[in-house]
Amino acid sequence: MYNKVEICGINTSKLPVLSEERKKELLKIIHTGNKKQSLSARDEMINGNLRLVLSVIQRFNGRGENPDDLFQVGCIGLIKAIDNFNADKDVCFSTYGVPMIIGEIKRYLRDYNPIRVSRSLRDTAYHAMSVKENFIVHNNREPTVEEIAKILDTPKENVIIALEAIIDPISIYEPVFSDDNDTIYVIDQLSDFNSSESWINEIAFKEAVNSLDKREKSIFIMRFFKGKTQTEVAEEIGISQAQVSRLEKNALSKIRHEIQ
Repeated sequence: MYNKVEICGINTSKLPVLSEERKKELLKIIHTGNKKQSLSARDEMINGNLRLVLSVIQRFNGRGENPDDLFQVGCIGLIKAIDNFNADKDVCFSTYGVPMIIGEIKRYLRDYNPIRVSRSLRDTAYHAMSVKENFIVHNNREPTVEEIAKILDTPKENVIIALEAIIDPISIYEPVFSDDNDTIYVIDQLSDFNSSESWINEIAFKEAVNSLDKREKSIFIMRFFKGKTQTEVAEEIGISQAQVSRLEKNALSKIRHEIQ
């Protein structure tokens, strides 16, 4: 999906590409020109950097997110980067723009993340990220944790905890190393998944489920694999909720007995 020609109604194969010289000219006009010139230059700058947004959202491939949504959020980050970029600094726009786009997308992903983080931790993390972005603009380098903590007037440990709390979880199938012959994934580094005991337990569980009679197995799958309520199961197979509850308990009891 990330390689499709059209995204958000835009034909990506026809997106313009701006030279660095042109970007510098447009940025100066945006921040020093009259309103009409500024708006025109801003539009050209945005359209001329949409490929930059596309390149950034490639980094979020494999997360199951809609690329159109990520593209729109990335464009918000691009606009913020254009509006806040210091044209007097001898820095390429992409050096500042890419972190801003990534930050905006990560904020979006965190806000819609099913794993909840406390408001105070999230606020500290957002302030730390904002400090980091501003520090990069003015110093042309990333700040240390100590520098961020000093600006926020908070202990270094608080900054570390806050930033770690909002790190996106990764898939156990995320590659951590790859060469021409083999790829190592996160799951390969987790001993529990590779242990013979875990493998044996999994086989025993599957055999225990398969030992259930047809109705018990159907109820067990609907309840614990499909997440349906007892009432929903009862309606689907045409029995009472009390019968579903009794059959469910029998199934669980049989599975425990088989595994033991």
